[in-house]
Amino acid sequence: MDRVAIKRALISVSDKTGIVSFAQKLAQFGCELLSTGGTAKVLREAGLKVIDVSDYTGFPEMMDGRVKTLHPKVHGGLLARRDLKEHQQAAQKHGIGMIDMVIVNLYPFEATVAKPGVSREDAIENIDIGGPSMVRSAAKNHEAVAVVTDPGDYEALAAELQSQQGALGLATRRRLCAKAFRMTAWYDHAISEYLDDDGGSFPARKLVALTLNQSLRYGENPHQEAAFYRTGRFAQALGGLEQLAGKELSYNNLLDLDAALRVAGEFDREHFAVIIKHTNPCGAAAGASAAEAFSRAYACDPVSAFGGIVGLNRPFDLATAQQLLEGEKFIEAIVAPDFEARAMDEVVNKSGKKWRKSIRLIKASTLPTSPVPLEYRAVSGGMLVQHLDVRRVQPAEMKVVTKTPPDNRIMDELFYAWTFCKHFKSNAIVVARHKSLLGYGAGQTNRVDSTKHALERAGEKARGAVLASDAFFPFADSIELAAAAGIAAIIQPGGSVRDEEVIQACDKHGIAMVFTGMRHFRH
Repeated sequence: MDRVAIKRALISVSDKTGIVSFAQKLAQFGCELLSTGGTAKVLREAGLKVIDVSDYTGFPEMMDGRVKTLHPKVHGGLLARRDLKEHQQAAQKHGIGMIDMVIVNLYPFEATVAKPGVSREDAIENIDIGGPSMVRSAAKNHEAVAVVTDPGDYEALAAELQSQQGALGLATRRRLCAKAFRMTAWYDHAISEYLDDDGGSFPARKLVALTLNQSLRYGENPHQEAAFYRTGRFAQALGGLEQLAGKELSYNNLLDLDAALRVAGEFDREHFAVIIKHTNPCGAAAGASAAEAFSRAYACDPVSAFGGIVGLNRPFDLATAQQLLEGEKFIEAIVAPDFEARAMDEVVNKSGKKWRKSIRLIKASTLPTSPVPLEYRAVSGGMLVQHLDVRRVQPAEMKVVTKTPPDNRIMDELFYAWTFCKHFKSNAIVVARHKSLLGYGAGQTNRVDSTKHALERAGEKARGAVLASDAFFPFADSIELAAAAGIAAIIQPGGSVRDEEVIQACDKHGIAMVFTGMRHFRH
């Protein structure tokens, strides 16, 4: 059937947004309205004639409303095929009328479990049974029944009803059907995730629930379309971003913003700033204020910082805004936990910079560390899933393996260098001093080249600095390079068959070396 006249509709909604005006449109075309509980009350108060489902079925609601629509007169009216004589005869024999539309949205399970301190009992009571059952019955029989699950569809459906004299077309019913099954799948997934007491495991079947956050300007390149979906039940990290200023985000912007959040989230003891370029830090530093941290971070590599993404672990304030506006700096975006109004005004409205209207100011929380979130990465024909690399090395795990031990200041520097290093593409080498990045080598196919790049960037500043490596040194060649540059101490995971050779090279040059016992590959 192409067009189906909507002569009887069953309405049972938790979200009552727009339902009165839509029901009025149905009634305008002579549609009989069946309803339940609170929905029926709202419709009656609006002056609409409504038949209670319990009166329609001849069976009362019971068990605190758990049983009200699970009845043959409801599901028979939804599932009966209009083109099969046997179905129509059975319906007539048992007094089952046809139901042409179901308007249902479900108990707010996700909103319930998002409340702090919600009990398991409350969560269970907010698992809808009758609603999904009606939705699935109506969706299965969409050749004859329209199933409406989203208040956002009311306006368009009302317009079609008006143009079609109270009927809906097959294309519309098919679209509503697909949307309905998507909704029930999402609902069941939310319940299973909540009830899963072993959230850290990797089950045999894994669904990933995604909510569209926004469409993007383009993908990695302008000829690629892209969108940003949020994972999980709650809006956190970039999933809860609030764009306060600037032009539309692109795919690459979000990748770099994510990298900035991950680095900034590592440092909570003091003000910290990082500058990201192509997902790698090109500047990172701690400071007595956000402005000082940003200034020191930018000074690490001003050439690479041009057009970069800034991440802060403290609010973006006026002093930091003034640092940004000095000289010929150009930054694509800033992500921070908050933005002072006067700092935003200084950058966006008062500055004479050409880029002031396009710089993206993004308010977002840092990544959560407990429970350990998952990250997903697509490969040909599948998806890789792993826990995020959020574990931090503890001081007690750092083992001095050389004759020369690092003093407390050097040990603190090593800790910072190690934390920086984790966020570069492997093979990764970082040179740092005074809690500031001096040089880096990343993404090379061998560790020697990464070491050379890091030391060349650091230049004379490498003398007395510390060096970190994301994985072990397979040979002593990088140690010789570090010694020639004047490196004072090295931190690395250890674990090579040639560890002893590497340690001996450090002892020969008076370099302190610390093993962490953990690596941080980032492919």
